[in-house]
Amino acid sequence: MIEQQKLITKNWFEELRNQTIDIFQDIENSNSKSLKKNKFSYKKWKRKSSGVQDHGGGTMGIMYGDIFEKVGVNVSTVHGKFSSKFKQQIPGTDKSGKFWASGISVVAHMNSPFIPSFHFNTRYIVTENSWFGGGMDMTPSFKNLKNKNTLHQNLKKMCDAHSKGYYNKFSKECDKYFYLPHRKETRGDGGIFFDRLNSKKFEKDFEFVKDTGKSFIDIVPQIIIQNIKKKWTKNDKIKQKIKRGRYAEFNLLYDRGTRFGLETDGNIDAILMSMPPEAIWK
Repeated sequence: MIEQQKLITKNWFEELRNQTIDIFQDIENSNSKSLKKNKFSYKKWKRKSSGVQDHGGGTMGIMYGDIFEKVGVNVSTVHGKFSSKFKQQIPGTDKSGKFWASGISVVAHMNSPFIPSFHFNTRYIVTENSWFGGGMDMTPSFKNLKNKNTLHQNLKKMCDAHSKGYYNKFSKECDKYFYLPHRKETRGDGGIFFDRLNSKKFEKDFEFVKDTGKSFIDIVPQIIIQNIKKKWTKNDKIKQKIKRGRYAEFNLLYDRGTRFGLETDGNIDAILMSMPPEAIWK
């Protein structure tokens, strides 16, 4: 049973990766003024553990363009054993510390300061227990109520189709998680965030995870198109880079995915794919 669940989640994350890349490349090349067609470049990697390359790996996809200044779409499936220190933070590792994890991670930093940055990830983790985690959030450089409403109205509709309590619970978790305590501010406009999701009904939870991914590739193009023709100035770009500095601070100091990747000997380039192409601090 669990092996079948591993396979179908892994296959879904890879299918969603392909759909996301196709949609983003189409947005980039349908709206760019450049004659050059921008495409994702790929780098495969294998997880090293004690010098042995037999513990899974992944593929990192990156595109640089005119609409997407930098966008990364990564998938990975890894397995092995947590360190004695790190396994204390993970459920179901009391006996062996063994784990299996598969997931997809997407981060898009847009060229226009008036198009927000987007983050999305979903994952399935198996120890002696198993659970789903993930979510999506949006980080604008400038406040835009229309963009925020587009995000949250669509997420609420999707969540309500699965459980009337999901949206309120997961949107609050998002605001709580994507918070910079040293700045006393949230990272952006929120979204949804969930972790250790296991209702004891795998199919139910898996359908929610799949719909979370489908919502991401539906919502993001809407918001991009709503703002793609807006003109911006050099000063607008500076403000965007300052906001990106906050984004970098969160990912380096608090992001669980970053810590998980580092603790499990993940690929450094893939782990830090989420970092913005340029940022400044003032």
